[in-house]
Amino acid sequence: MTDENSLSTENQLLYLFMGVAVLVNFSGLLIPIAGPDAAVYAVVAKTMVLHNNFVQLFYHGADWLDKPHFPFWITALSFKLFGFTTWAYKLPGILFLMMGARYTWLFTKTLYNRDIAIWSVLVLLTAQHIVLSNNDVHAEPYLTGLIIAAVYHFYNAYIRNNYWQLLWACLFTAGAVMTKGMFALVPIGGAIAGHLIITRQWRQLFSFKWLIAGVLIGIFILPELWCLNQQFDLHPEKVVFGHKGVSGIKFFFWDSQLGRFFNTGPIKGTGDPTFFVHPTLWAFLPWSLLLFAAVFQFIKKGVKQSNTKEWFCVSGGLLTFILFSASGFQLPHYLNIVYPFFAIITAQYLYYVTSKNTIVTIEVTQKVIISLMLLGLIALHYFFRPGVFSLYTAATLGMLLAMLIFYNFFIGLPGYQKITIRTVLCTFIVSLYLNLSFYPSLMKYQAGSEAASWINANNKHNLPVAELKDYNTAPFEFYNNKPVALITIDKSNLPLTPFLLYAKAAELPALKAKGLKTITLATFKRYLITRLNFKFINKETRDKELEEMSVVEVE
Repeated sequence: MTDENSLSTENQLLYLFMGVAVLVNFSGLLIPIAGPDAAVYAVVAKTMVLHNNFVQLFYHGADWLDKPHFPFWITALSFKLFGFTTWAYKLPGILFLMMGARYTWLFTKTLYNRDIAIWSVLVLLTAQHIVLSNNDVHAEPYLTGLIIAAVYHFYNAYIRNNYWQLLWACLFTAGAVMTKGMFALVPIGGAIAGHLIITRQWRQLFSFKWLIAGVLIGIFILPELWCLNQQFDLHPEKVVFGHKGVSGIKFFFWDSQLGRFFNTGPIKGTGDPTFFVHPTLWAFLPWSLLLFAAVFQFIKKGVKQSNTKEWFCVSGGLLTFILFSASGFQLPHYLNIVYPFFAIITAQYLYYVTSKNTIVTIEVTQKVIISLMLLGLIALHYFFRPGVFSLYTAATLGMLLAMLIFYNFFIGLPGYQKITIRTVLCTFIVSLYLNLSFYPSLMKYQAGSEAASWINANNKHNLPVAELKDYNTAPFEFYNNKPVALITIDKSNLPLTPFLLYAKAAELPALKAKGLKTITLATFKRYLITRLNFKFINKETRDKELEEMSVVEVE
């Protein structure tokens, strides 16, 4: 047992590590936006601002019906304030994730205590896919913050019977629904209803305040419904997904999420019931094995004393996991939204471990994971040989590695905290290497953003800019300071010459066949960086995986 002074020192140290974890999550703020998805979202928000149209969503000049408006409104506001920059796109998503970390702290502190709250935040902010999602920002950082905030305020509304708390809960829930669709209700409703059902609080389950909550959420999502009605339902003549008469409101309530779940909507996938087991193993590293043990132990003990435990986190997390696993459309980052629940489950498990044998098992498990992660990092560096690796990065990683190896000499923490601090240090090393060296080097092969930056600096005659229609055009569009015309060689939609064109080098002969003269100004090597394979990672075989892209002047 530690005295108050040593406990205070321990907490100060953990707060320091929490602060470092926050900084690590901001370390990818300036890395260029990756295509295709994140760059598409950036282009949609940029189009909003350029046309001063915050009602309708467009991409490539066509009506865009895929995601709801909320994250685009927030991103557009950021662009209005800070300009069309990488960090202006990423900052709102990271801030929403940080809001999620704050609410994870508040919720855990209310359910358990301050010590578990500290560790729940540390676990959340060091999970590998959380750090990755703060670099490659999609809808998930927004959802992660909104969902845990909604659950926290619903919990307070339930405990205190406070209608102001209910109002805040409904606002956050509506924000989540206007970010991802109706599936956002699954972790929120699952957390609250699951706890009430398991603890047999039937009167609370059928309380009148939940009906009020449903009405309030319906009111708060009216801006989304109005926008969809204006863009789609009032214009049945528009062709969307290859069909006329597409209802934006129906898509929002059904096809966007439930249609994907049942694989009946316009956007389809191929589901695998075991799919999310595999991503969780690496995406929640270095805590994934502890998470599985924590869930098992929680349920095992909870069955015998269901009325004395909280079931919010297990209910919200597992229900979402099960439903996503049954879905016909699955992507690894979908589960990020319940990582606050997973972090709380893992943190409380570690806190309550008392068996020496269990602690030894945890130490061995985490040492193996730490070793594998560091060996993987060494192998990645050896084969990839990043072009960006500064002295500052080397010194930072070296300092953290020294702390990891010799932490016993200057860090004294009790019980499970000895190995978990080493685990946290390992994640700092891995995440900082990725964000300070690997990803900046990788983005050199995203030719679209590289070519756009070159044109911005070298288009001295202010020529029009065009690109040939391609799978991954969004990074070039977003980073170009001038409007970009999207063209196809086989149609008569070429701009008036002269103009600058970004295209595959292999497609340039087709322009000559049309009688156009081209002068190559710059060339770039391209790889679809979200589809990494070993042949690309390996510097010795990388050239065979690259595609040559050109910026030419067409006369």
